[in-house]
Amino acid sequence: MLREEKNIRQTPGEPARRWWADEYFDLIVWLEPGGAVWGFQLCYDRGYAPRALTWIKGKGYTHDGIDDGEGNGGESKGSPILVKDGFFDVKSVGARLAAAAGELPREISAVILEKVSGFKY
Repeated sequence: MLREEKNIRQTPGEPARRWWADEYFDLIVWLEPGGAVWGFQLCYDRGYAPRALTWIKGKGYTHDGIDDGEGNGGESKGSPILVKDGFFDVKSVGARLAAAAGELPREISAVILEKVSGFKY
C-alpha cells in the first residue's frame, strides 16, 4: 500500500510535489497551484530492475530505466540517472498500482491510474 512520505523538499520555481512509496513503487506527483496534477513519475520494480514512467502535462510520456550509479571496478558511486528503456507492461504495472493506491487522494489516484492505463508508445 502506497503511503505518503512527509517533509518532502519543495524546490522554489517548480510545481509543488507530493511523494508516496511502498516496497515496489515510488510515486512523485507535481501539482499545479490549484491542486490539479501537472505531472508524475512512477518508479516501479525498485528491488529488481527499476524503471520510471513519467508523464508531464503538455509534454506526454517517457519510459526509462534507472541506472543506480553503482560504479564498476572500484569507481565511486554516482547519482542515479534515467536511461532509455523499452517495454512498459501497462496491464501488470497498472493492476499493481491500482491495488496499492488505496491511500492516495481520489482526485490524484484517478488521474494517475487513467494516465498509466492510457500509456501508448
